[in-house]
Formats: sequence, structure tokens, C-alpha cells
Amino acid sequence: MNVILHVCCGPCTAYPLKKMRQAGIEPLGFFFNPNIHPFREFRRRLLALEDLGRVMNFQAEFVRVYGLKEYLRKVVYREEERCSLCYEMRLSRTAEYAASRGAEAFSSTLLYSKYQNHELIREVGDDLAARYKVPFYYEDFRAGWQEGIDMSLEMDLYRQPYCGCIYSEQERYDRKCRSLHSRG
Repeated sequence: MNVILHVCCGPCTAYPLKKMRQAGIEPLGFFFNPNIHPFREFRRRLLALEDLGRVMNFQAEFVRVYGLKEYLRKVVYREEERCSLCYEMRLSRTAEYAASRGAEAFSSTLLYSKYQNHELIREVGDDLAARYKVPFYYEDFRAGWQEGIDMSLEMDLYRQPYCGCIYSEQERYDRKCRSLHSRG
């Protein structure tokens, strides 16, 4: 099966890649993450994915343009909707890429994270599948959360401490913001 796999970083790719290969799928990675802030974090995640590619013999296409302005234009004044906007932004580009390559499906390593909203990712993926005429391949990779962490540690990959956007960075490090967010 010819699947384009949106990849957010190396550590979140390890387990889904292993599972897909076990199912006889050799995905092509697609790195498109305009949400990641700051630029050094974007660069570190891109390099970690390149490292994973060498270790696991994984091919990926990279959108190396730092797209923070594009991301912020979508979410400023809509911060409460930022995750759905971000999913749509990244998966739309992936679905478009999959359609242009004649892929049989597209998916995302976001489905590995226990911190992501799987129902929303699936809804966005299904909507985009209808729009681009490429099926969304859904698999819940969260069962391999610890195995993926262990794999990334064995490969000595950079492991990010937050989802990626400027808002998740604040929630991770700003105690006041974290306590307000957990009450909401």
C-alpha cells in the first residue's frame, strides 16, 4: 500500500513506522509543520527525523520552509481552535501531496501521541479524504507510546518537550498558564 505519512518529528515516527511495516506498508514520510516554534526547535525536529531516516532506512520529503507566519495567520484570535486549525493545515498539505503522487492513502504520526485529539484528527482526515479523493488511513498508535519512547532513546533522537506551537510551549513552561489551562 502506497501511503504518505505526515511526520511531525523523529520520536513520534519510530513506532508508527514499525507498525506500518509490520502490516506490509512502506510509507513515504512528509514533513510539513509550520506550527513549530521557535526556529531552533523546528530545525532540531527536522534533524531528528533525518537521523531516524538514516537509522530506520525511512524516506521522507521535507518542507524545510519555516512557516510560522502562515500558522500564526490562521490561529491568532482563534487560539481555542488552534489544534483543529493546525491539524487541518498540516493534514491538508499532506492529503494534497498524497493526491499529487497518486498515493492510496495518507496518515499522520499525530496518531501516536496520547496528547493529541484522535477524534478530531480522524474527523479532519476523513473530511480531507473526501476533498482530495485519497483515503485517510487511521490507526491508533497510542498503544505503542512507551515502545516508541524507548526506540527514540535507543536511537539517541532529540525528544521535544512540548507539542510544537508557541501556545503549547507556554503551557509546558508557564506554571500560571498550565494551572489555568488545567482548570478549563
